[in-house]
Amino acid sequence: MIHPSAYIHPDANIADDVTIGPFVAIDADVVISSGTWIGSHVSIMDGTRIGQNCQIYPGAVVGAIPQDLKFKGEQTTLEIGDNVTIREYCTLNRGTKARGATTIDDRAMLMAYVHVAHDCLIGKHSILANGVNLAGHIEIGEHAILGGLTAVHQFVKIGAHAMVGGGSLVRKDVPPYVKAARNPLCYVGINSVGLKRRGFDQPAINQIQKIYRILFVNGHNTSQAIKHIKINEEPTQVRDHILNFLETSERGIMKGFRNLNGHKSH
Repeated sequence: MIHPSAYIHPDANIADDVTIGPFVAIDADVVISSGTWIGSHVSIMDGTRIGQNCQIYPGAVVGAIPQDLKFKGEQTTLEIGDNVTIREYCTLNRGTKARGATTIDDRAMLMAYVHVAHDCLIGKHSILANGVNLAGHIEIGEHAILGGLTAVHQFVKIGAHAMVGGGSLVRKDVPPYVKAARNPLCYVGINSVGLKRRGFDQPAINQIQKIYRILFVNGHNTSQAIKHIKINEEPTQVRDHILNFLETSERGIMKGFRNLNGHKSH
């Protein structure tokens, strides 16, 4: 199961059934759980924790120290959940003292050349397409999808079930359940197809659509929209999830859809 050309530090903790390809390098403070497959020329560095049944494709660099001048060699980790796919040449950095860990949760898929910087948190079932670049301290909710070549500014949050179009530059927070595209990035609708696939019923989808019409289309600023939603929308799980996201945003929310003449669509 381990190719003879692989270098594995004797202190690494690796399950018996892990498959390790040629020219892999694994450092001492590494844990790799049962059923994981590691392709050729992968580097797995100190502080990396890999769950069960993951697949790591050739050329990936996993658990490198942060590209952060404030990092002073503190003990931090990269935590990878179960059934995570990491495709060719991804670069994944461990955390700093700010959060202590970079986390990639269960069943996430990172396509080729994805970069995940220090202290990011990537939710379950999320998909980062080819060439996505995440700066530090980014949070991505479960089932979120980021199109290829998307770049995300540090400290940005992208909500659960959101979908960001390919080639986007994300400077502001993207709320849950929406689609975001255009340049500059803005709201272009809710992710209704994705929500239906994941079992959201029609009343929930209708309420999500109504809430985002209040926020992005009807001319309210964020504070006015939050007040309007609290007063007029029935408390539900999706309503409360959206409100919590809006009220805890630190970088501010992306803009609503604008026509070419600069006016909001109605």
